[in-house]
Amino acid sequence: MFSFSLFLIILAIMFVAKGVIIVQQAEVVVVERLGKFDRILESGFNFIIPIIEAPRAIDWKVTQKGFDGMTYSVVQKRTKIDLREAVYDFPRQNVITKDNASISINALLYFQIVDPKSAVYEIQNLPEAIEKLTQTNLRNLVGQLDLDESLVSRDKINHELRAILDDATNKWGVKVNRVELQDIIPPSDIQTAMEKQMKAERDRRAAILEAEGMKRSAVLKAEGEKEAAINRAEGEKQANILRAEGVAQARILEADGEKEAISRIINALSDKGQPDKYLIAMKYLETMKTITSGQNNKVVYMPYEATGILSSVDGIKQMLDSKG
Repeated sequence: MFSFSLFLIILAIMFVAKGVIIVQQAEVVVVERLGKFDRILESGFNFIIPIIEAPRAIDWKVTQKGFDGMTYSVVQKRTKIDLREAVYDFPRQNVITKDNASISINALLYFQIVDPKSAVYEIQNLPEAIEKLTQTNLRNLVGQLDLDESLVSRDKINHELRAILDDATNKWGVKVNRVELQDIIPPSDIQTAMEKQMKAERDRRAAILEAEGMKRSAVLKAEGEKEAAINRAEGEKQANILRAEGVAQARILEADGEKEAISRIINALSDKGQPDKYLIAMKYLETMKTITSGQNNKVVYMPYEATGILSSVDGIKQMLDSKG
C-alpha cells in the first residue's frame, strides 16, 4: 500500500513538472489542446495540462559554421518564438541585370514577429520562406535595372525590396523593418573594364584641373601685370603733375622775384626819370649775351638800333652819377 502511494506521489510530481513551462522575456509559446490552437503563453511562469495540452514546435532555419569553417544551413525544432528583431544573412546569389550582366549579391534582412499565431500556422518554415521570397524579388528588381544602375541604386533597391517583403509577409505575422544589400560584385572582366574606365576618368579630371589651374594662373598674371601697369601710369601721371606744379610754382616765384626787383628799380629810378629806358637796355644786353654765347658764333655784330640802346645806357649812367 505504501509503495502504491509513493508511486502516485512520484507520478503526480512528474505530471506537475511536465506541465510547468517557464517563458523568458520577449518570448512566447503557442499551446495546442488536443492538436488544436488553444492559447499563447506569455513570459513568466505558466502551466499546461500534460498529454491534453502541448507546445507547438515550429521549424526554424539557422546557419551554423562547421568544423571545416564552412557555413551550413540547419533546420531546428523550436517551441519558443522569439519576438525580438532578428537578422538573417542570406547567402550570396547571382542575379542577371537588364543588360544581361551577371552580378553577385548578398543581403541582410531585419524582421520581427508581431503575430506568433500567424507565424506558426500560416507558414511552414518562416526563415526559409522569407529567404526564398527575398531572392525571387531581388532577381525581379535587379532584372529591371542596367548594370550601372544596379551598382548605384543600392538605396532604391533596399527601399523597394523592403516594401515588397513587408507586404508579402504581413499574412505571416512578420514585420520587415530593413533590407540591406551588403555587396554587389560584377564579373571580373567587367570589374577590369570599370577600373580602366575609372582610371581614364580620373586622368581626364586631373587634366581638366591642371588646365583650369594654368588658365587661372595666366588670368591672374595678366590681371597683375595690368594692375601694375595702371599703377605705374598713375604714378607717372602724379609725378608729371607734381613736376609741372613745381615748375609752375618756380616760375611764379621767379616772376614774383623779378617783379619785385623791377619794382624796386623803378622806385629807385623814379626820382631821376626814364626807368623804361633802363629796363629796355637791360633786356637788350641779356639778349645780346644769349645770342653770342654759342660755340659756333664767330662774328660779332652791332644791331642797327644799338646806338639808341647805348644812348639809353649812357642815360642810365648819368642818372646813377647824378644820384650819387
